[in-house]
Amino acid sequence: MSIEAIYNRRSIRKYKSKEIPIDIINKILESGRAAPSGKNRQPWKFIVFGGIRKEELLSKMDAGIQRELNEEALLPNSRDGIPDAKNTLRIMKEASIIIMVFNTNGKSPFKNITTADERFTEIVDTLSIGAAIENMLLQAEDLGVGTLWIANTCFAYDELVNYIDVKTQLVGAVALGYPDEKPNPRPRKTPDSIIEYRL
Repeated sequence: MSIEAIYNRRSIRKYKSKEIPIDIINKILESGRAAPSGKNRQPWKFIVFGGIRKEELLSKMDAGIQRELNEEALLPNSRDGIPDAKNTLRIMKEASIIIMVFNTNGKSPFKNITTADERFTEIVDTLSIGAAIENMLLQAEDLGVGTLWIANTCFAYDELVNYIDVKTQLVGAVALGYPDEKPNPRPRKTPDSIIEYRL
């Protein structure tokens, strides 16, 4: 994997209708497995969806978004994010593959964390999973595969977890597909605004 992938990577929201070979998918997943993790807990699990299983998965996400909008909301203070979630669902339908990402040590976000120890463990494990996802995004970029890191799964949390039938924490998803767009670089904060030296 080349260092240029860090600077060339873009979030892709338009995909070609071209399948990704399984060996390419496996290389992307292997790069995630190689990520560093706090205390080497390796708290990630990746479940890969494509074809009819992807369609079923996304129908559950659609149902969750509709429930969030029209019935009892899990995230009532975040309803202004639902239009973006609908757009994310459209993008996921275009993508060839959806990788659902889980924290194997985590609880549902709708259950209380009772101790500071649990809170710190969850923070560290979430950071570790972020490193695994970033590895996969960069490996995909190097292999010519476009990606989108997705958090809008939160709006359909129960529907997705129940469909997938897992007892661990759903963190998000990664869409994979061959890009059908070349986005320009996004604005970045200036170094002075985010870096402070105390030497």
